[in-house]
Amino acid sequence: MPSGLVALFDDVAVIARAASASVDDIAVAAGKAGSKTAGVVIDDAAVTPSYVTGLSPSRELPIIWAITKGSLFNKLIILLPGAILLSEFLPQAIIWILMLGGAFLCYEGAEKVMEKLGGAKHGKTVEDEIADPQAFETQRIAGAIRTDLILSAEIMAITLNELDLPTWWERGLGLALVAFVVTVAVYGSVALIVKMDDVGLRLLRESEVTNVRRFGVFLLRAMPKLLIALSFIGTIAMLWVGGGIIVHGTHEVGIHLLYDIAHGAEYAVAGATGALSGVVGWVTYAAISGVIGLALGAVIAFVLHKVIGYEGAH
Repeated sequence: MPSGLVALFDDVAVIARAASASVDDIAVAAGKAGSKTAGVVIDDAAVTPSYVTGLSPSRELPIIWAITKGSLFNKLIILLPGAILLSEFLPQAIIWILMLGGAFLCYEGAEKVMEKLGGAKHGKTVEDEIADPQAFETQRIAGAIRTDLILSAEIMAITLNELDLPTWWERGLGLALVAFVVTVAVYGSVALIVKMDDVGLRLLRESEVTNVRRFGVFLLRAMPKLLIALSFIGTIAMLWVGGGIIVHGTHEVGIHLLYDIAHGAEYAVAGATGALSGVVGWVTYAAISGVIGLALGAVIAFVLHKVIGYEGAH
């Protein structure tokens, strides 16, 4: 075989190995970066079931599918190109976008806390009378996709900030991988959650096996409690993640007070708790981040609703 052809095959093998290594690097980086978005993902999964509340059970899965497609469009068509351009030409803007998203999460979390404590509700609620189901469904889907755009922007910004990949196409693949996995995980979980009561009812009605019927009853009773738990977890996640982004972001731009308070408390508690230092230290940091998020969100909510007079989307 001619030596030139052998050399060419060697070059191709080297390129293939390099490409394979790049794919592995992208997958690892995407996995690490995706884990940082956990709080936003929990919030997304907690918020979405509310968009099918009050509608016909036969429309639940079609609505979730429509929202899923809108979410993928948000991430892959709208946000991904912008994220790549930012990472190439204006990377210093990423931290400010992160902090804007963090402030939004703080506001959303604080508003939910204030509503639970008896504050006024803003925007439409699921208790409103549905005069035109088709128009209401269209409005729900549009509202869910708008909310998803904000949460998706935060997911993409967090992911981009965490991706340590050298080229724009590797970052693009990493972002696309996280976007796809997160979307499937969130809306797949939501589909399972909203159909849980239907499955339980079917098992109860159609099965003659006692244990199967009991499991059906369990699903029926668990559904409302699960939604309440998801709402609570989502609120905590918003405040913790939003506050943590603000703590980290202000430190990155040269304002160190919040960072020093949060990490100082984390290290002090960790140093005093022995074997549990890692877990307890992290919980301390997360709790302080959540308190900071709640305080910032309450200020934003006050300014929006009491000073500006914003009453939420209708």
